[in-house]
Amino acid sequence: MCLPSIFVKNTHLNKFCYFLLLIIALASCETINIYEKTATFSSHSWKSAEKPSFTFEITDTTSLYNIFFVLRHEDAYNYNNIWINLTVKSPVDVVTIRREFILGDNRQGWFASGMDDIFEHRTPFNKTPAPLHKGTYTFTLQQDMREDPLDHIINAGIRVEKVK
Repeated sequence: MCLPSIFVKNTHLNKFCYFLLLIIALASCETINIYEKTATFSSHSWKSAEKPSFTFEITDTTSLYNIFFVLRHEDAYNYNNIWINLTVKSPVDVVTIRREFILGDNRQGWFASGMDDIFEHRTPFNKTPAPLHKGTYTFTLQQDMREDPLDHIINAGIRVEKVK
């Protein structure tokens, strides 16, 4: 049986296409993921006493970094925001920051990527990339909402990216 040439495998062309896609993907990246980790909450409920901690090392002090709050929740989450206490233990000091993250509004819905009834937010902690000191960092998250436990929360965590 003779197949049209379009259906014949051309391994050199396939390898070239994969190589080209890889180059495009690498060239389009503006950040390098240094660290990302989330904590999972049983029964999709985050108690204020649960304070997940995340520890990572910084070795490059010449780069700038973006730090994100990562949150996964169900569509049934009752609020358009979340208040978080973030404690950062750096090589030089310990700081606690209370911060509100807006997750959505009544007009646009959730400001997140979603699949079915699960939504994921990656919201920056810092407005502009910041330098970090060399050493070990520990980030501890605590939900600071009036509702305790906070229902319909699946995961919470952090992401650290190095800006190229």
